Amino acid sequence: MAEASLHQSFSQSQTLAPQMRKSLEILQANTMELSQLLRQALETNPTLEDITEVTSLDEDSPDPDEADSLGYMNETADDWRDRSILEGRNNQWTQEDEERRQRLYDNIVAPETLQQHLNHQLDLSLVEPGIREAARAILGYLDDRGFLRIPLTEIAATDSLPLSKLKAAHALIKTFDPPGVGASGIPEALLIQLARSSGTETLEYKIVRDHLEDLARKRHPQIARALGTTVERIAEAADNIGRLSPNPGGEFDPTGNPYILPDVVIERDDDGRWGARLTGEHLPSLRINDFYKDMIGKNGVDPKARAFLRDQIRDGRSLIRSISLRQETILAIAHKLIEQQTAFLEKGPRHLRPLTMNDIADELELHATTVSRAVAGKYILTPQGLMEMRAFFATGYQTESGAEVSNAGVREAIQQLIAQENPAKPLSDDAITKALQKQGIKVARRTIAKYREQLNILPSHLRKSF
Repeated sequence: MAEASLHQSFSQSQTLAPQMRKSLEILQANTMELSQLLRQALETNPTLEDITEVTSLDEDSPDPDEADSLGYMNETADDWRDRSILEGRNNQWTQEDEERRQRLYDNIVAPETLQQHLNHQLDLSLVEPGIREAARAILGYLDDRGFLRIPLTEIAATDSLPLSKLKAAHALIKTFDPPGVGASGIPEALLIQLARSSGTETLEYKIVRDHLEDLARKRHPQIARALGTTVERIAEAADNIGRLSPNPGGEFDPTGNPYILPDVVIERDDDGRWGARLTGEHLPSLRINDFYKDMIGKNGVDPKARAFLRDQIRDGRSLIRSISLRQETILAIAHKLIEQQTAFLEKGPRHLRPLTMNDIADELELHATTVSRAVAGKYILTPQGLMEMRAFFATGYQTESGAEVSNAGVREAIQQLIAQENPAKPLSDDAITKALQKQGIKVARRTIAKYREQLNILPSHLRKSF
């Protein structure tokens, strides 16, 4: 009989304190999600109050212009003024402002987003910190359908992350719900769904893997001959494939909510200078209620009640600091984006220059992962339209003249070439490659094919019209 024994061992693990976890959650939240978090905090923390709902402000409240500074951000918890600086604006609300804010709250439907759904699963995953960090970065690059349209090598260069960690994180994300999330497109999403439901040896899996184009053209006899089965069996498999979802993130599609707002607006002022502002005018502006601050200092208060209030006040102050830090960080990033991408703002996507998060992080003396978290899931309204903040960051190419052009600029150039092509003689990928070379942009043919697929543009033989 084996002898039983006890062994004691020690190991190190990295965990996040609840306050740090909440701070990261607030940093990553978009404006809609932040509004939800703040309203929840007001409901659960009795020591918090919304300044905009208080008829009179304390005379000793800090001046917003003085509060919106790094020095103010770095004050200790005891010195911190109990309010949030959402935009460095004054808090004199008119009745019209209040009614408009209430109408917005009454009409907003804020279901769980795809990002939230996936991040919750990541929080429950038992993985090392490096893989978790890489997974957070990848989640920020997923489009609304749940697809990862850019290569991991590009994320590694942009976010300064090890490729090995990104590969492991990507494999983890592909195991998440909804099935197919993290795929590069529809074919891989279907394969993930089939592999999870019935394995990789089924007829359906083989059809999607090797004969998807024939299936799309309903060439059942050709598929049957290639796979050594009957047309009837192929038709049955086609029905099963048709029940799969080509849009894994569809149920979380934010476009279904008409009240989605940009988190940042970039526009010119009256003097023609570019500036950025946050769209936080409808967010609650928080502070600690004076009644509860005074209460913990009074005699005769039950010790348990005093301890409870002290914890609530500490949590409230931590929340207020996290909100202010989030707002300052996002606004600082937006100002740096204006400096780096002025040509894009004035002339359009062709002039979006290559830029990495590490570039912005170095200028702001932040970590690249902080920049990555700050821009994840955020939208910015520019003269070129509404776009994700992450779209400002891209690797790219250098033209023969020495000018830099981003991947987005190359995709824009491909779109323009195809828009101007002769429908009877559409441009092949080779022809597009040569046309771009004449513009001084050297891109491989396989890269052209990849960008064309990302733009949902069919190959030349399928674009041809007579």
